[in-house]
Amino acid sequence: MAEAKTRVREAEPAVTSKALDGARRRAAAAGGVDEATQRAMYRAMLMARMTDERCWLLNRGGKAPFVISCQGQEGAQVGSVFALDREQDWFVPYYRDLAVVMALGMTPEDIFKSVMGRAGEPNSGARQMPSHFGSRKLRIVSQGSSVATQCLHAVGTALASKIRGEKAVSICYVGEGGTSQGDFHEALNFASVHRLPVIMFVENNQYAISVPQDLQMAVQDVAIRAAGYGIPGFVVDGQDVFEVHRLTSDAAARARAGEGPTLIEAKTHRLTSHSSDDDQRVYRPAEEIKQEASEDAVPRFRNQLLKAGVITEEDDKALRAELLAEIDAATEAAENAPYPAPEETLLHVYGEGGPEPDELRGDPRADLGGEA
Repeated sequence: MAEAKTRVREAEPAVTSKALDGARRRAAAAGGVDEATQRAMYRAMLMARMTDERCWLLNRGGKAPFVISCQGQEGAQVGSVFALDREQDWFVPYYRDLAVVMALGMTPEDIFKSVMGRAGEPNSGARQMPSHFGSRKLRIVSQGSSVATQCLHAVGTALASKIRGEKAVSICYVGEGGTSQGDFHEALNFASVHRLPVIMFVENNQYAISVPQDLQMAVQDVAIRAAGYGIPGFVVDGQDVFEVHRLTSDAAARARAGEGPTLIEAKTHRLTSHSSDDDQRVYRPAEEIKQEASEDAVPRFRNQLLKAGVITEEDDKALRAELLAEIDAATEAAENAPYPAPEETLLHVYGEGGPEPDELRGDPRADLGGEA
């Protein structure tokens, strides 16, 4: 069986420090990502982490019945989003992608209204359970509750883009557990046959709820499956924001050039239990949990930026204070928001003006000339 391709970048020609000022040297070390973008990426990661932590507090305080976390996967999520064009590309997340949707523009207030089921919640008007993201404005395709169905949705948006002659790329996020579903394989097969502009981005945190990877699949890397569909497959350290960004940028360039789909597997960590209804201490070794916490992408990226001089300790403190104030205000606004009006429960669920029960009686064949 062909092995999955790993990401290898050739060394750049030596350039003297005289040819580059400090900012350009640091951008070169970051794969060409400029300092303003690096700071924006860190802000998005930290905002998602702090919002996620507040969601857990709301849950434990009895104000949010269900929470599912992004903690540990922010590096892979933000690195991939910032590699794409948020003005023309399509984003198809799964339930753990809080950092994806916040990097695209969802706010803490949006998220808190969602977990507390309040009016004004942008995904479904509080009709769907939390973490079922969707926004026409932000180009986020709504997902269903069935695992991996979003893979087919992403391929559908990619097909539409190709038919329309657009340069848009669709990116689909899915956990490694979702790759066991038939939808994932059907999506890859269709996308590869028709050379569609789609990136299948697998966030492999090694656990499908409580099921470890070695009981989920007989291969070490999900990306090895790309060979079965005749497309490139890559494995990347999901804690390395810049490497995720570079690899996703390359995949997007391939897609825009008409070269078809790419399968990316980001090896990442799930720092919390599967959800607020789960306790990972029951099925995960304590040492494993401790080790993964020490490799957390958020402090790792912070330290990279501090070391490179992109931010200072003072910058970081000021940012945290700014985000905390925003999150506090958002929490208060969401808590004070009303619950949705009961009479609007079925709005956008069923079409308006449908037949009344009395109108459904009789033989449906009567108007078609059939026998009664």
